[in-house]
Amino acid sequence: MIVFPAIDLIAGKVVRLERGDRARCKVYSDDPAAVARSFVQAGASWVHVVDLSAALQEDDDARAANAAAIRAICEVDGLSVDVGGGVRSLARIDELAALGCKRIALGTVLVTEPGFAEVAAQGFGDLLVADIAAHGGRVKVNGWRDDASRMLDDVVGELASLGFRHLVYTDIARDGMQTGIDVDAYRHVASVAGFPVVASGGISSLADIRALAAAGPDVIEGCITGRAVYEGNFTVREALLAAGEVASC
Repeated sequence: MIVFPAIDLIAGKVVRLERGDRARCKVYSDDPAAVARSFVQAGASWVHVVDLSAALQEDDDARAANAAAIRAICEVDGLSVDVGGGVRSLARIDELAALGCKRIALGTVLVTEPGFAEVAAQGFGDLLVADIAAHGGRVKVNGWRDDASRMLDDVVGELASLGFRHLVYTDIARDGMQTGIDVDAYRHVASVAGFPVVASGGISSLADIRALAAAGPDVIEGCITGRAVYEGNFTVREALLAAGEVASC
């Protein structure tokens, strides 16, 4: 199981939000590339980067700072970058691919513009990740601020039929709260999708990571962990060991 330590960016700073709420923002670092290098030193091979300034449609200065941060993270040796947040055009996908991003996540645009989702899937295939967040089974868009008036199962099934084979599912009620995970929720989403998913939201302990790994590779491709690492619940190295991604010494 892949462990994706997370770097969420606002105005070039590493932050975490509680339940996607911009007003509940905690800054952890002013140097995203240094954080990325620390993940590599711990043994991580992937990082999950979210451009929150783009997703939340913040001002040009905030977006430019994030663009510079993403470029610097992509230059870190030994690290594959999975990036998303506010990716709403084919041109932006091209830009991120040119930087060397190995996976590019699309969220809001997949739900609001299904025609775009089809074109993107045909043009970029395995490079793309469907990034879907829901609360109470209802999909949220635009930085989780708006209800899409779509049910989770309908959206996941539609995207799978278009050819998406990577999907991050975020349980908004648990995201950033360190309340633990609901393995059955991810098992359900994987069954609807027909392929394993990446779990996001609520991971608070190594027991959570072990539980996800125990669900098996047909259910869980990987997991994203952010606040629990930054708050010292466990280290990236410990997370990788719990996931079985690296061997103990």
